[in-house]
Amino acid sequence: MSRREEAMKLFKAGYNCCQAVVGAFSDDIEIDFTTAMLISSSFGGGMGRMREVCGTVSGMLMVLGLKFGYSNPKAFAEKTEHYKRVQECAGKFKEKNGSIICRELLGLDLKRGEADSHIPSARSKEYYKKRPCVDLVGDAAEILEKFYIK
Repeated sequence: MSRREEAMKLFKAGYNCCQAVVGAFSDDIEIDFTTAMLISSSFGGGMGRMREVCGTVSGMLMVLGLKFGYSNPKAFAEKTEHYKRVQECAGKFKEKNGSIICRELLGLDLKRGEADSHIPSARSKEYYKKRPCVDLVGDAAEILEKFYIK
Protein backbone atom coordinates (compact mmCIF):
# COMPACT_ATOMS: atom_id res chain seq x y z
CA MET A 1 0.00 0.00 0.00
CA SER A 2 1.35 3.44 -0.90
CA ARG A 3 1.64 6.17 1.71
CA ARG A 4 -1.17 7.99 -0.12
CA GLU A 5 -3.45 4.98 0.27
CA GLU A 6 -2.42 4.49 3.90
CA ALA A 7 -3.12 8.14 4.77
CA MET A 8 -6.51 8.02 3.07
CA LYS A 9 -7.34 4.79 4.89
CA LEU A 10 -6.46 6.38 8.24
CA PHE A 11 -8.61 9.42 7.48
CA LYS A 12 -11.55 7.22 6.50
CA ALA A 13 -11.07 5.32 9.77
CA GLY A 14 -11.78 8.57 11.65
CA TYR A 15 -8.37 10.11 12.27
CA ASN A 16 -8.14 13.82 11.50
CA CYS A 17 -6.32 15.08 8.41
CA CYS A 18 -3.06 15.80 10.19
CA GLN A 19 -3.10 12.49 12.05
CA ALA A 20 -3.72 10.61 8.81
CA VAL A 21 -0.63 12.09 7.15
CA VAL A 22 1.66 11.69 10.16
CA GLY A 23 0.33 8.21 10.86
CA ALA A 24 1.10 7.07 7.33
CA PHE A 25 4.77 7.88 7.95
CA SER A 26 5.08 6.94 11.63
CA ASP A 27 7.31 3.97 10.84
CA ASP A 28 9.60 6.05 8.62
CA ILE A 29 9.99 8.86 11.16
CA GLU A 30 10.66 6.31 13.89
CA ILE A 31 7.87 7.33 16.21
CA ASP A 32 5.32 4.94 17.63
CA PHE A 33 1.84 5.25 16.17
CA THR A 34 0.14 6.33 19.42
CA THR A 35 2.64 9.14 19.99
CA ALA A 36 2.28 10.20 16.36
CA MET A 37 -1.50 10.41 16.81
CA LEU A 38 -1.21 12.39 20.03
CA ILE A 39 1.33 14.87 18.64
CA SER A 40 -0.76 15.54 15.54
CA SER A 41 -4.22 15.50 17.16
CA SER A 42 -4.48 19.28 17.64
CA PHE A 43 -3.97 20.17 13.99
CA GLY A 44 -7.05 18.69 12.33
CA GLY A 45 -9.51 21.07 10.72
CA GLY A 46 -6.90 23.73 10.20
CA MET A 47 -5.65 23.73 13.79
CA GLY A 48 -8.45 22.59 16.07
CA ARG A 49 -11.17 23.41 13.48
CA MET A 50 -10.14 27.07 13.34
CA ARG A 51 -9.77 26.58 9.57
CA GLU A 52 -6.28 28.04 9.38
CA VAL A 53 -3.36 26.07 7.85
CA CYS A 54 -4.73 22.79 6.50
CA GLY A 55 -4.01 19.88 8.81
CA THR A 56 -2.59 17.89 5.92
CA VAL A 57 0.05 20.58 5.43
CA SER A 58 0.78 20.66 9.16
CA GLY A 59 1.17 16.87 9.00
CA MET A 60 3.59 17.10 6.07
CA LEU A 61 5.69 19.62 7.97
CA MET A 62 5.69 17.49 11.14
CA VAL A 63 6.97 14.55 9.13
CA LEU A 64 9.65 16.73 7.53
CA GLY A 65 10.72 18.02 10.93
CA LEU A 66 11.01 14.58 12.44
CA LYS A 67 12.81 13.20 9.39
CA PHE A 68 15.04 16.12 8.36
CA GLY A 69 14.73 18.78 11.06
CA TYR A 70 17.45 20.29 13.22
CA SER A 71 17.81 20.45 16.99
CA ASN A 72 20.80 22.77 17.42
CA PRO A 73 19.54 26.38 17.46
CA LYS A 74 22.88 27.55 16.08
CA ALA A 75 22.82 25.18 13.08
CA PHE A 76 22.17 27.94 10.56
CA ALA A 77 22.89 25.85 7.44
CA GLU A 78 20.65 22.99 8.60
CA LYS A 79 17.89 25.44 9.53
CA THR A 80 18.17 27.13 6.15
CA GLU A 81 18.01 23.81 4.29
CA HIS A 82 15.08 22.66 6.41
CA TYR A 83 13.06 25.82 5.77
CA LYS A 84 13.77 25.47 2.06
CA ARG A 85 12.37 21.93 2.12
CA VAL A 86 9.32 23.11 4.12
CA GLN A 87 8.57 25.87 1.62
CA GLU A 88 9.03 23.53 -1.35
CA CYS A 89 6.72 20.93 0.17
CA ALA A 90 4.00 23.44 1.05
CA GLY A 91 4.46 25.03 -2.38
CA LYS A 92 3.84 21.72 -4.15
CA PHE A 93 0.65 21.26 -2.13
CA LYS A 94 -0.50 24.80 -2.92
CA GLU A 95 0.32 24.38 -6.59
CA LYS A 96 -1.83 21.26 -6.75
CA ASN A 97 -4.74 22.48 -4.59
CA GLY A 98 -4.70 26.28 -4.86
CA SER A 99 -4.11 27.02 -1.17
CA ILE A 100 -2.69 25.68 2.09
CA ILE A 101 -5.50 27.30 4.12
CA CYS A 102 -8.26 24.97 5.32
CA ARG A 103 -11.18 27.41 4.93
CA GLU A 104 -10.11 28.24 1.38
CA LEU A 105 -9.74 24.57 0.45
CA LEU A 106 -13.23 23.90 1.86
CA GLY A 107 -14.78 26.99 0.29
CA LEU A 108 -15.87 28.44 3.63
CA ASP A 109 -16.57 32.15 3.95
CA LEU A 110 -15.95 32.83 7.62
CA LYS A 111 -16.97 36.47 7.21
CA ARG A 112 -20.49 35.35 6.35
CA GLY A 113 -20.89 33.13 9.39
CA GLU A 114 -19.79 29.82 7.93
CA ALA A 115 -17.30 29.18 10.72
CA ASP A 116 -17.33 25.71 12.14
CA SER A 117 -17.57 25.11 15.83
CA HIS A 118 -15.14 23.09 17.88
CA ILE A 119 -17.40 20.04 17.46
CA PRO A 120 -16.08 17.64 14.82
CA SER A 121 -18.32 16.79 11.88
CA ALA A 122 -19.85 13.34 11.78
CA ARG A 123 -18.15 11.17 9.17
CA SER A 124 -21.03 10.18 6.93
CA LYS A 125 -21.40 9.48 3.21
CA GLU A 126 -22.59 13.08 2.84
CA TYR A 127 -19.46 14.37 4.64
CA TYR A 128 -17.19 12.55 2.21
CA LYS A 129 -19.21 13.81 -0.78
CA LYS A 130 -18.90 17.48 0.14
CA ARG A 131 -15.42 17.61 1.68
CA PRO A 132 -12.21 17.22 -0.34
CA CYS A 133 -10.29 16.22 2.78
CA VAL A 134 -9.67 12.59 1.93
CA ASP A 135 -8.09 13.62 -1.37
CA LEU A 136 -6.07 16.38 0.32
CA VAL A 137 -4.75 13.81 2.80
CA GLY A 138 -3.73 11.63 -0.11
CA ASP A 139 -2.10 14.55 -1.93
CA ALA A 140 -0.03 15.48 1.13
CA ALA A 141 1.17 11.92 1.65
CA GLU A 142 1.97 11.54 -2.03
CA ILE A 143 4.03 14.74 -2.07
CA LEU A 144 6.06 13.51 0.90
CA GLU A 145 6.54 10.06 -0.53
CA LYS A 146 7.42 11.22 -4.03
CA PHE A 147 9.69 14.16 -3.30
CA TYR A 148 11.08 13.84 0.21
CA ILE A 149 10.85 10.39 1.71
CA LYS A 150 12.87 7.91 -0.28
